[in-house]
Amino acid sequence: MAFTFYAQRIFVTRFSAAVGFYSQALALEPEFIDDDMGWAEFELGAAKIAIELVDADTEEANDLVGRFVGVTLQVEDIQSVYEDMTQRGIEFVAPPEKQPWGGTLGHFKDLEGNILSIFSM
Repeated sequence: MAFTFYAQRIFVTRFSAAVGFYSQALALEPEFIDDDMGWAEFELGAAKIAIELVDADTEEANDLVGRFVGVTLQVEDIQSVYEDMTQRGIEFVAPPEKQPWGGTLGHFKDLEGNILSIFSM
């Protein structure tokens, strides 16, 4: 049996705003958007980020929106990317920090409080 990675799903309650954030603030090119389904995909090489709408009035939304989502985006120059992102109004949990294992990580929030990371070696 062989598996390939398809997408990391990020759950949101404001679909259009989220698509705008990922396409404009993060400058990711949407590959697919379906407003009726509440589904959008952004290709990142061999993987994708998928934005999925959940109803804000459900328990599911409370569990899935506004959490650490485990998405790490690798960049060449983390300090430059961090400065550019903060100038565009993207909120970071803290500035990028050198890790004991040698890489540098920074964690930022999307419009709904989902936390993603940038990383460089």
